[in-house]
Amino acid sequence: MYSSSFRSFALLALGLLPAVRSATLEVVVGGPGTLRYNPESVTAVPGDVVRFIFQQKNHTATQSTFEAPCVQAPGGFDSGYIPVAEGVTEGFPAAEFTVTTTDPVWVYCKQGTHCQAGMVFAINPGERLAAFKAAAAGGAAPTTASPTSTATTGAPSSTATGTDIKVVVGGPGSLTFNPSNVQAQVGDTITFEFRQKNHSVIASSFEAPCVPLAQSSPGEAGFNSGYFPVPDGQTTFQTWTVRVNDTKPIWAYCPQGNHCGQGMVFSANAVEGGSRSFQAFQDLAKQINGTSNTGGGYGNSGALHTTISGASAAFAAVLAIVALL
Repeated sequence: MYSSSFRSFALLALGLLPAVRSATLEVVVGGPGTLRYNPESVTAVPGDVVRFIFQQKNHTATQSTFEAPCVQAPGGFDSGYIPVAEGVTEGFPAAEFTVTTTDPVWVYCKQGTHCQAGMVFAINPGERLAAFKAAAAGGAAPTTASPTSTATTGAPSSTATGTDIKVVVGGPGSLTFNPSNVQAQVGDTITFEFRQKNHSVIASSFEAPCVPLAQSSPGEAGFNSGYFPVPDGQTTFQTWTVRVNDTKPIWAYCPQGNHCGQGMVFSANAVEGGSRSFQAFQDLAKQINGTSNTGGGYGNSGALHTTISGASAAFAAVLAIVALL
């Protein structure tokens, strides 16, 4: 039993301690010629804020799991894609995440194959950061990107493991996938070639054409290419590839602006006619006018808060205007 004098001394000592303040831990995302978070990990306590500062190119800060480093965790936070132009030198956009636990939080960039290239981050990883990076490099994402291509048609070409089907996305004055419906076998690949403006391809479902599959069908991750901005004068184009694992229909759409509501949707192995044909899928997207699309790439969710300021705000405004053209 403590004496009354000791209790008084202890209370006085506690009264002299400074108030505990939360820390803001800054993490730079991307930058000229780099695919990494800097630093790659931080140690934080509940109440601390991790501030992701987005630099050049187009990156995300997306929560994953240790077991699946390159797949968004169900209900996890996501900054959405935040593009930053090469010439920006200040006023970088930022997204803030408030730490609520001392447990590890795993993060990756979902743009293309950035995750597999080692663009991952962790809060309180302990001794497991190296293993997390190794798992990401092992190809934990459901899709992979392919090299730059200059193909101009949707005609299939032979590969060692199946057929590669080319699909052109967008182009001058075009809000279409071309071809918009293909037939594919198990082992085939579908390579999306991104043309002018700023497009993406995200898996959805027939019932919810303009909503990411992972959101409309919990437990199914689906695929997400991320955004590929292409200027008007571009003559070579980036591509992104999905491998076909079964013959069930694949439904997809472009989440940019109201592109889905204007009919910019895609399918593989859809029936030729009837209530679940590609035409029925596109008609439904137009009927709802994209209003059920809650998967736009520039939003945020969970405890992540996004802010854009300075030169980056002006660049974002330009992208918004371009999306309406």
